[in-house]
Amino acid sequence: MEDATKLGLIAGNGRFPFLLLDAARAHGLTVVVAAIKEETEPEIDARARADSGIRVHWLSLGELSRLIETFQREGVRRAVMAGQVKHKQIFSTIRPDWRLAKLLLNLRTRNTDMLLGAVAKVLADEGIELISSTQYLEPLLAKPGVLTRRAPDSEEQKDILYGQKVARAIAGYDLGQTVVIAAQACVAVEAMEGTDATIERAGAIFRTLEHGDSTLRRSLTVVKVAKPDQDMRFDVPVVGVRTIEVMHAAGATCLSVETGRTLLFDPDAIITAADAADIAIVSGKLPE
Repeated sequence: MEDATKLGLIAGNGRFPFLLLDAARAHGLTVVVAAIKEETEPEIDARARADSGIRVHWLSLGELSRLIETFQREGVRRAVMAGQVKHKQIFSTIRPDWRLAKLLLNLRTRNTDMLLGAVAKVLADEGIELISSTQYLEPLLAKPGVLTRRAPDSEEQKDILYGQKVARAIAGYDLGQTVVIAAQACVAVEAMEGTDATIERAGAIFRTLEHGDSTLRRSLTVVKVAKPDQDMRFDVPVVGVRTIEVMHAAGATCLSVETGRTLLFDPDAIITAADAADIAIVSGKLPE
């Protein structure tokens, strides 16, 4: 039986599912969690034991039919996706059930938009509406302006403008949402590995240039954007304290995010960490 006070949560990895869980519970909703064995943190079980308004069901990434059956049995009619599911899992040894196998075979390409959009359609056909993952997290969306004590300097601003053009182009092809720039040159582009791994790779590449051209600026600027037609139901750009830590270790001094389309997990902690590392964070709209 349908229950308007219930919300389904398809939980990936990281802290996003826990933030969504807290926000939904604050709205008085009972949350039925579909925890993905290959991705979700085990801590989700402890949260359920401590809160009777949370019910957790563990399933494999390949079990689309079981996901639908679980939500239908629990009376879930609205659901959200929160947390990353690594794109490379598509090519792993996970065995899809018949429903997911059929979906994969019918995809023209196996990029994130195609795959998650197809899953959303299957859910909708079964009476389960997938809603925006930011619906309960509006306060965490990046506000416009300089967010840190330090603003980007003139060279970092040049890198941001160049990086936004490159990032928008790759995001349009659903390749990734992050680029790392130095001296208006692209050092690294995100693909399947994720933002933090991209920044780490850029740091490793840049360190190999330490004995090269002495005129080359010795810092990196990270630019993160949403896709041109970003579907806010899934794959929303996110930044956390870990991102700032990785930037600092890699030698990155500036982060640019897109206003209203990037989630900042624990904004106060992010800004505190950035200020301590002398990293500038700026949020803005992409130029036309």
